[in-house]
Amino acid sequence: MSTYFQPQKYPATEFASTGATDEALPVVVVGAGPVGMGVALGLAQRGIPVTVLEAADQVSFGSRAICISRHSLEVAARLGFGPELEKIVLPWVGGRSFYRDEQVLHFEMAHGDHDVRGPMVNVSQSEIEQIMTDTLLAHPLITFHWSSSVAGVLRSDEDVTLDVDTAFGARRLRARWVVAADGGRSRMRELAGIRLQGNSYQGNYVIADIHWESTLPAERMVWFDPPSNPGSTIIMHQQPRDIWRIDYQLDSADDAELETQEDRIRDRITRHLDWLENDVPWTLEWHGFYRAHALALDDFTHGRILFAGDAAHLVPIFGVRGLNSGMEDAETLAWTLAAVVHGTADESLLQSYSAERRAAWQQNVDNAGKSTLIMSPGSHGYRTTRDAVLALATTRPEFGHLVNPRQSSATHAHLSPLTWPVAEGTTGVLPGDPMEDRRVRVATADGSVQSSLNRVRGTGFAVLGVGVDPAGARMIAAHASALAMALSPESVRAVVVPAPGAAVAVAGAADLTVLDDSDGALAQALGASAGECFVIRPDGLVLCRVRDLSLLGDVRDHLKTATAPALGVVPTHTETTATPDELLRENVWMGLSEALDQSDESDREGFLTRLALLLGSQSGLREFEEALAAASHVSGKVCSGTPRHSHADA
Repeated sequence: MSTYFQPQKYPATEFASTGATDEALPVVVVGAGPVGMGVALGLAQRGIPVTVLEAADQVSFGSRAICISRHSLEVAARLGFGPELEKIVLPWVGGRSFYRDEQVLHFEMAHGDHDVRGPMVNVSQSEIEQIMTDTLLAHPLITFHWSSSVAGVLRSDEDVTLDVDTAFGARRLRARWVVAADGGRSRMRELAGIRLQGNSYQGNYVIADIHWESTLPAERMVWFDPPSNPGSTIIMHQQPRDIWRIDYQLDSADDAELETQEDRIRDRITRHLDWLENDVPWTLEWHGFYRAHALALDDFTHGRILFAGDAAHLVPIFGVRGLNSGMEDAETLAWTLAAVVHGTADESLLQSYSAERRAAWQQNVDNAGKSTLIMSPGSHGYRTTRDAVLALATTRPEFGHLVNPRQSSATHAHLSPLTWPVAEGTTGVLPGDPMEDRRVRVATADGSVQSSLNRVRGTGFAVLGVGVDPAGARMIAAHASALAMALSPESVRAVVVPAPGAAVAVAGAADLTVLDDSDGALAQALGASAGECFVIRPDGLVLCRVRDLSLLGDVRDHLKTATAPALGVVPTHTETTATPDELLRENVWMGLSEALDQSDESDREGFLTRLALLLGSQSGLREFEEALAAASHVSGKVCSGTPRHSHADA
């Protein structure tokens, strides 16, 4: 029996238009996908009434996005639906890639004992939306209108008027602010007269969900040129309740309309599962079609219309950054828009949202773009080098990292107008970096108790002092209290790690949380010296890092005007786990690909020969002979018996 999620349908909503003398609605969110609902939850959490318009009568059907990052789970927890979501997810930590029938990569994402959550989970977007919908419908400040599609937009300096088509006739709503989160085919974007800019990649993918009670592990599995579907690339992911997501690439010569018919999809999947020696029945539950895009608006704010998620940007699926990046959009937009609505910040704060999230899109494209060039190379040069990398990796495993999918990680905001500079040479967690959640111990009068950094710092701002004495703790608490008054109703919490031997009072300190970091693990993870203080934003990014605690008094004014101090240097380092040798191979791969694309088609063999002669003359004879031997090996063998990635050892 299938366990595939079937969304419930909701009756069309009847509502009245906003009258000419009525006060404008504070915020209308167009689109009830994860991003739109995330914005609505974040605003309602801050006391702002929100109206949500959804053109459909149910949440989306089908898996769509399935890979949810650790950071997105943290966002879900802060927005209030995390516990319900985490009940149904399927965790995973790594995966394997194969060239034909040989494994060329086995990777694991970073995770450690201090982590509160694993690096990644799988669950269908449809189920996420249902949990979010249930949370929205129960919130007294959120009004949900189903079967309500926007047909027209009229903008002024003070508000936005939306013409809405409903089952009960045309309606008109007037709002102070409108959040456009209506997806990649955004009607709001069309009505605003703006277009996404960027690139679309070659390569078409069929996406299918099947119900299959397999014993294969919960990991990302990729086959390049598999014997089951020669010339194609196949990706498999397990989801909860024995649902499997299968993506496979169509050849450029394939008729996409023909290949997306059910009988052709079943045939492709059957061939692959048979090759995996499957003897378990399966059913096709849902299928779709995908082409990779790297597109974005130049500006995510257009007057009083604010764009988020796929309405603002599209990224290739291969870095699993679509939904995950959208959840970052939602949380950042929620707290910045709330500050503007409440009057605690100027409208310029919304421009910082736009600048940050467009820069985040670029980070995602830079990362996912490399994965896309491996998964779906769109030129002769990149296809040639991709195939060469795969062939080499069968005997030279050091090349396997080039096919690493570069899985999802939270983006930074180093260049945001909000991000404070730091002293030159500062290392560790920098302003603009995400502050990862981690296990901590809270000191109480009865001893320390287990908690997490996110739980301690709450859903608003936090002022975190490391290695402080009692006087420093009192100063941090006072600044946090003053900031809370200035930013109300946004919450601000004070958290301190006492200096070794410092007796910071914990009894009755309602305005201060004291952490037990006797082993120094937290201070070391932050790279913090004694007396340093971090201000953490509601979306988990570090706003500033200061040694002079008196500077905390400037935070409120800089937030209000969406500025940062001018002294110091902009934090620009980005953590990477790549080794120098890996970075070199990556640069060689991309440089050679570009050079091949620029070579005359009739001279490609000559170009490669000249290149080999030049490089060979710069190496020793032994090294050159070894390179010739390695390059001569081409993995073309296909096992006639049990595949090397069969149930027994996958």
